[in-house]
Amino acid sequence: MSRYLSFAYGVVCYAIFFAVFVYLVGFVNDVPGIKSVSSGEPGAAGMALAVNVGLIALFGIQHSVMARAGFKRWFTAWVPKAVERSSYVMATNLVLIAIYLHWQPLAGQVWKVEDPTLSMALYALGGLGWLIVLVSTFLTNHFDLFGLRQVWLNLVRRSYTPVAFREHYFYRWVRHPMMTGIFIAFWATPNMTASHLLFSLGMTLYVFIGVHFEERGLREELGQPYRDYAARTGRFLPFA
Repeated sequence: MSRYLSFAYGVVCYAIFFAVFVYLVGFVNDVPGIKSVSSGEPGAAGMALAVNVGLIALFGIQHSVMARAGFKRWFTAWVPKAVERSSYVMATNLVLIAIYLHWQPLAGQVWKVEDPTLSMALYALGGLGWLIVLVSTFLTNHFDLFGLRQVWLNLVRRSYTPVAFREHYFYRWVRHPMMTGIFIAFWATPNMTASHLLFSLGMTLYVFIGVHFEERGLREELGQPYRDYAARTGRFLPFA
């Protein structure tokens, strides 16, 4: 793959992810006019549950397997290292699109807030969660996280160097603020349907599992400095 093709591929993967991420906000918040986590007529509960759990598992498997060092070594034996992260992003795009297309609604209402003020407050809290997610990507290195930095360095014939970790803002108190934002965004809703509950539970469970393995890898890779950082910060909440 040429440098120019690699760069174009990285840009396309990023652009698609941006659209997929924006759709995710609407999907979770039941924005009218689109297929959302709760929209549609419920069918057979058993089949819907099996399909939805399978989709969440697919997301977890993709995220976990492709993040492992062994997979990266195998994958980069076939494709340029510069596009490894972009390919991870593209695989995430495809899995999320599959979730949007095939998610099955479940019958049932867990809670529904009727008070307009409280309802707006919950939507605002959910919006804050999405904002925390976005800001956190820039507090590390947004463009490295989504593969653009890698393909750009490859384009200009510069060697890739890992991004140095710095404890900026949220990261001074919380090790995984992006995940904290995700929790807020998924759970702060005035309209918690059975479908939304399953989605939030499944994704929350995956985050706990994924973060466990991520931190184990970071301890092995970074050693004592990361252990010291983990000892003085909370995983998802300050001091917790």
